[in-house]
Amino acid sequence: MFTHILVASDGSSVSSLAAQAAVDLARSCGASIVALSIAVPEAPPLIEGGMVFDPGQQADDLLEYAHGVVDALAKSARAAGVECIPVTRIAPDASQAIVMAAREYRCDLIVMGSHGRRGLSRLLAGSVTQEVLVSAPVPVLVYRPGRPDEQAGADVAGDRT
Repeated sequence: MFTHILVASDGSSVSSLAAQAAVDLARSCGASIVALSIAVPEAPPLIEGGMVFDPGQQADDLLEYAHGVVDALAKSARAAGVECIPVTRIAPDASQAIVMAAREYRCDLIVMGSHGRRGLSRLLAGSVTQEVLVSAPVPVLVYRPGRPDEQAGADVAGDRT
């Protein structure tokens, strides 16, 4: 089945759920995991007057956060008996970095979460998941949990008689 699974995580709750699903999948098929988190620096704001902007400090903070994300995922994977390589990158485009890492580490599956944005919020925020789906050289498993009211169970909705 799968032998090398790339798990892309931004540290969000959806990404954490996707990562746990990837660990379970890797354990069931004897695969290893590449835990990847991308630090994406923001473009500097237009600066007026004497304000100072230090892009190096922002990149350092983002990279430190990314290290924490992959370290936690690696710990979880290893506790489940799954080999894991933690990887962090600084890149302006997370989707391209994910696809490049999948190629570099010869992964045969990419697992990532999706926040399920639609409409204007998706247009404004973009969709890293959508871009990975379009350009990935391997299958992409997208984990998207249901809405909280869907997770409560169908029985609750069915009791409105």
